[in-house]
This record gives sequence, C-alpha cells and structure tokens, in this order.
Amino acid sequence: MAKKRSKRTSKASAPRSKRKGKAGAAVPRRAQPKGVINAWEDDPGAGAQPSGGQVIQRPVPVLRDQPLPIRIVHPASAPEAKPHPPGTAEFRYWTAAEALRRGADFWRALLPAPSWDVGSILPVDLDFGVDLNAFYDREGLKFFHGTAAGRTVFSGESPDVVCHELGHALLDSFKPQLFDAASIEVAAFHESFGDMSAILSALQLPSVREGVLAETGGVLRRSSRLSRLAEQLGWAIRQSVPSAVEPDCLRNAVNTFFYRDPDTLPTTAPATSLSSEPHSFSRVFTGAFFEGLAGMLATTDTKNEAALLQVSQDMGTILVEGIRAASVVPTFMSQVAASMLGIAATQFSAQGYEAPLRSGFVRHGILAPSMAVAATHAPVRAAAVAASTESATLPRLQLSVAEYGLGVPSIVVYAAAEPKRLQVAGAALAVGPAPSPGQDQAAKSFFEDLLRRGRLKVAKAAKSAAEVVRAAAPSTHESYTHELRREGRQMVLRRIRIDCGFDHR
Repeated sequence: MAKKRSKRTSKASAPRSKRKGKAGAAVPRRAQPKGVINAWEDDPGAGAQPSGGQVIQRPVPVLRDQPLPIRIVHPASAPEAKPHPPGTAEFRYWTAAEALRRGADFWRALLPAPSWDVGSILPVDLDFGVDLNAFYDREGLKFFHGTAAGRTVFSGESPDVVCHELGHALLDSFKPQLFDAASIEVAAFHESFGDMSAILSALQLPSVREGVLAETGGVLRRSSRLSRLAEQLGWAIRQSVPSAVEPDCLRNAVNTFFYRDPDTLPTTAPATSLSSEPHSFSRVFTGAFFEGLAGMLATTDTKNEAALLQVSQDMGTILVEGIRAASVVPTFMSQVAASMLGIAATQFSAQGYEAPLRSGFVRHGILAPSMAVAATHAPVRAAAVAASTESATLPRLQLSVAEYGLGVPSIVVYAAAEPKRLQVAGAALAVGPAPSPGQDQAAKSFFEDLLRRGRLKVAKAAKSAAEVVRAAAPSTHESYTHELRREGRQMVLRRIRIDCGFDHR
C-alpha cells in the first residue's frame, strides 16, 4: 500500500541554460560522461520473436539531470557504464536508464515548471517482484519480472513499458487532480497518456524515426513498430490469456475503436472489443491521437525523419497545453480534445495541424462533428491561467454505498466536477453528441466498476459481502488500485496505485 502522500512544496528554480523547451522552461545540462551503453532501440519483442528487438549504442544517461531527476533504487548501485550484452542485469539497468532519461528529457522541455509529484527525485525499482506488470504510485515507478513459456520477461527492460509508466508520473506532476478522480474516463485517459508518452519518447530516436518511415512508406497511420506497444509483454500475457491482448503486441495505437459512454460498456472484454476497464477504453483516445499525429506529418512538405521529429515535439506541446486547459469532468476526453483543437488552431495555424487533429477526434468519436468544428473557433483559456486558478484536488462528493455491504452508509469520493470550460462531448452512435453523465452517476459507475473487477481493497469486516475475488496469479504484490481510507469521521475512496497489470486474472 502506498504511504501517505507528502505535501506538495515549491521547488527552487533550476539554473538557466542555453537550451530551452517550447514552454520556456530552462533545461540545464551536466557535462555528459564519456562512453556509450547498449540499449534496446524499441521494445525487446519488436521483431518476430519475444526477444527480437534491435540493440543500439547510446550515450551514457545522466539520471540525476535537472529538472526531473531520477534515481534507480533497485538495483542499488549502477553497473559499469559500458556496452553490456542483452540478457544480463547490467544491460537491463542501462536500457531502462536510457529510456527513463530520454522520456524525461522530452517532456521536461514542454512543461513550464517541471517537477515530480513524489518529491525532488523519482525513485525507480527495476525488479519489485514477480508479475507481468508495472505500476506508478506516489512513491515511484515499480517494474517486475514474470515467466511465460519458459522465458523470463522483465517489464523494466522495455522502453515502451518504461516510458508508459514514466508518463503516469509526468501527468501526475502537472495534472495531479486526475489521480484520485472517481471517473472511468479520467482513469482511461491516464492510461492513454502513458501510451502517448511511449510513442512520442520513441520518436526522439533518429533510428526509430527512420525505421518507421521506411516501414510505413511515410504513411504513419499504418500499423508499425511505432504503433505496436509493448510487444514482449504482450507476448508473455498471450501465453496464458490469448484474448487479453492484441495478436502482436499489448496495445496498438492504430485501431478503429469508437467512443462510447463507458456506462454502456461491459466491465471486461477481450482485446478485440472495448470495455470500461481503463487500459481497454484508453485505446479510443490513443487511436485518435495517433491518427492526428499521422495527419500532422502528412501536412509537411518533406516526410523525412527531421519533419517527424518536429511533428512529435509539436504534438507534445499541443497535448500538454490541452490537458492543462481541460476541465476535469466525466467526459474528460472531449475536454482535452477540444482544448487541443483550439491550441492547434491558434498556436500552430501556419502548420495546418488543426484539420488532421479534428479528423482523428471525429473519426474515433471523441468529439461529435458539430462540436469539433465549434471547438476550433472557441476561445481557449491559456493553460497558464487555467493552471494558476485550478485546485490540485477535485470537489468531494458524498456517495451512498449502503447496498454494497461495506459496513458504512456512505463514502467520500473526489468527483470529476470542475466547472466545464467548453460545452463539448463525445459522439453518439447515431447523430449529435452522446449524453453527458452527471458527476454523481460517473462516480457511482466508477466505484461499482472497481468492485466488479476486484480492484477495491475492502476492510476485513465487510469482505464477505463486498469482496470480488480475483483469480490467483503469480504475483508478489497486491493488485488493488483503490482503498477506502478512514480520514477523520469519513471513509474516503483513495487511489493506491495506477496498476498496469492485465485485468484477466
């Protein structure tokens, strides 16, 4: 169980350097150590086999670079910084360190005041125990190892998985109110941001850009090594539960999933269908994002790796500012999408990014067509203003739960109930926008979804009435994501961790 979250404190501003991110934040650089290390260019399973990835040489990463410093706490000491062979603990250390530093370097250039929510430095445990899993809690990042078909798979060895978990920590650093939000859609967006972080961080490697352009013939919207996420971990899960993941990866950003009110979706479903489970539902926004990214590249005169690099950085800016400006409401995805369209139309009008982004959001139903057009012309509140006036926590809502046998008549939840800045919503299956659920309905749906999936830690006195038992799986840690915590005279629903283990056990 995660420890009590430490109070947020203001950090002293870092010394300025010559290189700045687009958000104006100084990005200081230490002198780089000499030498290189071996690392996976992409996921270890990016080839035809579960260990078919390409090894590349990269400069030795400086994890404690400011801002957004990182510390690997397990193993406790860094091995010698040199090109170690794949399959060794030394190789796993440095390939994880390289992905962590690359991902943090990408995002910190786009944030106005980058700092971790967990404290001054982000702790990372590369082998927390046995599981096909990884998670973020407000103590740091945790990765695992597990066995499938006689092979041992380390989740922290995959740049896709590492940069996904890093994405959770980064999103928590600049939109902390999402962590405890009682909303299926908000939880799904957190998972989508993890996948978007993996994709955009991968594009910071020239060899990945060149490889994906060659694989797709410059048509980025085609399924490729870039869109296929966590191939090796997906392979490992597929050995025991084939229907839980894609046939060639964990999740694919190239998909045709269309937005649905999560209340209308089943709690679980095979990977071929949508469910309200956060990883499953996240694929709607990720698919729209990836289609928009591909369309942004198509607007450039030269579809080369330099253009793809610029597009990835522009997309990062649009995404961050869109999230910061978005109201946390039950239909959060549409708020982010509409804010992104407004930012693209105003800050990137010369590039023509608004049209391909709108197409992606409309084709995946994140925005109803009429609302997507209106969002382009609506005034978008500056992200800096929005961030300065919003609270780091959400409004509290009293929720009746007497019928669940928890031993208490009601609980307190953090509701997705901020004032709605943009009057937008996802698309209905027929015509116009889908109905927007109220904050109380969204919170109740979220709570019951946790119960159904066995993700709520229930007090011993109430377990016989409320507990949903999950099938046993090889694991050395609890798989709960939430708990009811007594705070004063009230029982409050709190998130323990953002757990990325598959939900079919």
